Amino acid sequence: MSVEFNHTIVLTRDREKSARFLARILGLEVGEPAGMFLPVTTANGVTLDFATVDIDIPAQHYAFLVSEEEFDAILARLVDAGVPFQADPHGKHPRRINRNDGGRGVYFLEPAGHGLEAITRPYGTDPDSPLNGVTEEIPGAV
Repeated sequence: MSVEFNHTIVLTRDREKSARFLARILGLEVGEPAGMFLPVTTANGVTLDFATVDIDIPAQHYAFLVSEEEFDAILARLVDAGVPFQADPHGKHPRRINRNDGGRGVYFLEPAGHGLEAITRPYGTDPDSPLNGVTEEIPGAV
């Protein structure tokens, strides 16, 4: 059997709020609660189990590989919901997406402060792309 990533626990102050935000933006479903966890499962079967905790939570980063069509839908939902986003993880390019490796990428925060990223191509797949380092402004972004 090959090794596959199956699930991870996402700590948050409000599992409902965080799970529903992720599911809405990515176009996924929130599953039935399983004990303290509220699951959101991606197309490749990886589950993010959201758990409400009352402790200081260090911010984590979760990246999602999506199709071009899914990216368009995600970007539209971000704009429609007024969710701030940027082309880079450090916020130097707000209201923009990146074009790294000839694809598209966007970074945004979920309600607990975890960094989320949607990309259409894994980083490093086209290191010679003339689009590496290029950003694109998105009309209507906040």
